[in-house]
Amino acid sequence: QVQLVESGGGLVQAGGSMRLSCAASGGTFNGADMGWFRRAPGKEREFVATIAWSSGSTVYASSVKGRATISRDMAKNTVYLQINSLKPEDTAVYYCAARYRGGWYGSPSAYSFWGQGTQVTVSS
Repeated sequence: QVQLVESGGGLVQAGGSMRLSCAASGGTFNGADMGWFRRAPGKEREFVATIAWSSGSTVYASSVKGRATISRDMAKNTVYLQINSLKPEDTAVYYCAARYRGGWYGSPSAYSFWGQGTQVTVSS
């Protein structure tokens, strides 16, 4: 059973940066795609970024493109999300997820395993 644990959230001032980590265990990640999603208060969960575990290819949501970097450390079984130039609208609970089957990378339903989430609050 794959387990994902996020860390690195907290309170950040607008214009600052944050780096979230997602530690994965309990399975092999070759062939998987790892994703980051977020849910702002009163809104649906939205796609942020994804990375193919094996190839390292990435895709970003337009809302963070140019400000975000998703990466993975295969030796540590960890995925990272760094976002620079943070805005108050980046405030959300951020979730890490793993996708092993087909489906659109931007859809939460395509992901089989989820972490518990970590809160990020950006103050203006």
